[in-house]
Amino acid sequence: MSIASDFRTFIRVRWAWMLIAAMFLYGIGVGILAPMNAVYMQEGIGLSKTEIAIVFSTSLLLNMALTISVGFVSDKLQRRKTIPMLAAVLCVSGLFLYMRADSFAFALLGMALATAPSGMIMGQMFAMARNHFSRLAPHVVEMSQLWLRATFSVGFFSGLLLGANIYLVASFQGVLWGNLFGYVALFALLLFYREVLAEPGVRTVKGGEPFSLMMLIALLLLSCADAIRGLYLPLVVNERFGDPRLASYIWSAQAVFELLFMTLAGYWAAKYGSKKIIVLSAMFALTAYLTYATFDSLPLFFIVQPIYSFFVSVLYGVAMGYVQRMFLHRTGFGASLYLFITQTASLIGFVLPLLIEGITPKIFYIPASLIIVSIAIMVKVLHKEKVEERASAHLNDYRVAETHPDN
Repeated sequence: MSIASDFRTFIRVRWAWMLIAAMFLYGIGVGILAPMNAVYMQEGIGLSKTEIAIVFSTSLLLNMALTISVGFVSDKLQRRKTIPMLAAVLCVSGLFLYMRADSFAFALLGMALATAPSGMIMGQMFAMARNHFSRLAPHVVEMSQLWLRATFSVGFFSGLLLGANIYLVASFQGVLWGNLFGYVALFALLLFYREVLAEPGVRTVKGGEPFSLMMLIALLLLSCADAIRGLYLPLVVNERFGDPRLASYIWSAQAVFELLFMTLAGYWAAKYGSKKIIVLSAMFALTAYLTYATFDSLPLFFIVQPIYSFFVSVLYGVAMGYVQRMFLHRTGFGASLYLFITQTASLIGFVLPLLIEGITPKIFYIPASLIIVSIAIMVKVLHKEKVEERASAHLNDYRVAETHPDN
């Protein structure tokens, strides 16, 4: 089927609009705060670089524990939507505390409560969506995952622009209220969403991937690189160019490309294989990191955003689907495992730049190195698969020759 036909099917599936709206509005809430959060801790609360890293790392450790724990048990539950709804309530409670933080201890407590439960949201949302489309539109189930992730990204980048403008009008407090809006909107939509349940014992989805520990490690390294950029690009941009809003504008520059790239990457992955597309995207990311590290030009920072957008589209679209397909019949665990990988990467990414003193562009040599190692691992995996395919083909030819000696 064509892309247009598949997309029409995606948006017309019963109750799908509520999942789409929930992902979009939740993305807006997350995007409003994302680039401003580290700057808020630094300038609004007065935390040091080390204290910021501790706050993020502690919150992530709790997030990881909740994410993987819920992933183990969620496949046994008949209904999943209660999990992200409960998480949204907890995050709102944490934000109220975070808004009033005036010290390291209160910032740590508020941030932990505001973000730790969020790992229970995305994984279960994608698990619900996979069940939903597997039952009602199985031929677009993989693309539905990509388009939902792209919807979140469109919301996220819309939130970036909103956050920059909200900051002008209402300072950091307005940004925090915007983030809170995302959780409230998510809760309200899920409250009325009619969850489609998977049929017990029925396996309707095909196309699983073999388990590969080396690929999971490679994806971990790619996610580490992206996590370093996510935390330190706003700080480096603010340090270089003296305006915290610029990070929002730089990230927003890639928004117009992400839906297109995520769609194209999904179809290319189906045609050429997910691993090859992931390798290609990693090369694009390497170009962006080297630009951040070596050039002191704001226009160049904007120019490389479309290049980096392709990497992000693949990492959070194609790679997510690839990991989920390793555990195709345990949708909750597969989705949670992918999130656990990205969270582990974020934890490592927050700590690694501490090896470099101060807020400096040299930080981006670290993600560049991680990308190079990841590419080497994936190329080795691809080479091994190619060798195995050739050996299998030779073995089949030999068996045919033995069966039909006259030929």
